[in-house]
Amino acid sequence: MAVGTFPYATDGAGRLSPEPIRVLIADDEPALRVALADLLSQENDMVLIGSAGDADEAIALAGDRRPDVALVDVSMPAGGGARAAREISRCSPATRVIALSAFEDRPTVLEMLRAGAVGYLVKGTGGEEIVGSIQKVMAGGASLSSGVIAGIVSELTSQLRRDDEVRERLDARRSEIQRLVAGEGVSVVFQPIVDLASEATVGFEALARFDTPSPPRPPDEWFAEAVALALGVQLELTATRRALLALPRIDPTVYLAVNCSYRAAVSAELAALLEPHADRLVLEITEHEAVEDYDHLVDALAPMRARGARVAIDDAGAGFASLRHTLRIAPDIVKLDPSLTRDIDTDRAKRALASALVSFAQEMRSALVAEGIETAQELETLRKLGIGYGQGFFLAAPGEPS
Repeated sequence: MAVGTFPYATDGAGRLSPEPIRVLIADDEPALRVALADLLSQENDMVLIGSAGDADEAIALAGDRRPDVALVDVSMPAGGGARAAREISRCSPATRVIALSAFEDRPTVLEMLRAGAVGYLVKGTGGEEIVGSIQKVMAGGASLSSGVIAGIVSELTSQLRRDDEVRERLDARRSEIQRLVAGEGVSVVFQPIVDLASEATVGFEALARFDTPSPPRPPDEWFAEAVALALGVQLELTATRRALLALPRIDPTVYLAVNCSYRAAVSAELAALLEPHADRLVLEITEHEAVEDYDHLVDALAPMRARGARVAIDDAGAGFASLRHTLRIAPDIVKLDPSLTRDIDTDRAKRALASALVSFAQEMRSALVAEGIETAQELETLRKLGIGYGQGFFLAAPGEPS
């Protein structure tokens, strides 16, 4: 196929007219390339500067000849129209890409538009519409066939509707968390921590409970939701304030354990809240959020520890994170995860791990608390292993401190 390269054209009277629109055709169907070339040859203001049968050839021609408009087949070999459109936009930024497709497929339309196409025509479109599209995109506009426009409008309408639904759900979730942060629907129960030898209560762990109009969810899910909405520390502070209200009702020789994440532990707000009661408190470091900087955490805890506060690591034995906490923070108390306590009387592997943690705690001069004790057999096994303290429903259910 001959390729014309004309810097200008003349009208019927021999006068100079503006330079013609330089067009590149890229399609793997030879018959369609011929038909489009014939169409362009009938237009005085357009000239074919090259044709390609695949994406690689189209990209090379565009980079070499810098067409004004490229008619690009969406499904041609060597990566398809999306790849060709992206690369043509990169190597010849001024080229306006019009996609050609046999179908009004909305995902394909949107893919081509994201790749840089400014027009989309369905194969079989009349010559007049093709010419008009080329002229329209050269004038700075976009050109989509009517069927494509209807599909895109439908797709965008659906997407906007989905976005609105997501936004409404997010707003509702945020509103519910903000209500909890304000203290509405927040309560605290207290589970005794017991000396396993004497069965005397040595402490209480404060456990937050949330009463909301939505279906019931575990407290950990509410805290995770709050973290996702950047309200995690605020919710922890609210729960801690509620817990501290119980201190006057707790024997002065008994400590109160409050849970806090890394981000809450390093916050000035929590430090100010806990400082007046530091010598009666244990801070249980939870995994609501990952520890980003252990040195920062240790430094933040140091002033409260100097005032008498102790630090506990929760869920030891459950995974690498809790053991890393234990090694880096050097806690006063290590709490065994309920999954390690459960059925420890019949599970040799759990007994072996618990025994190793007993030795570790002795070396570190940390107290061990077994969580989740639910049977007499578990309790007896833990005593024999040398674990000094425990909590769980077998010993006492969460409730009011006494």
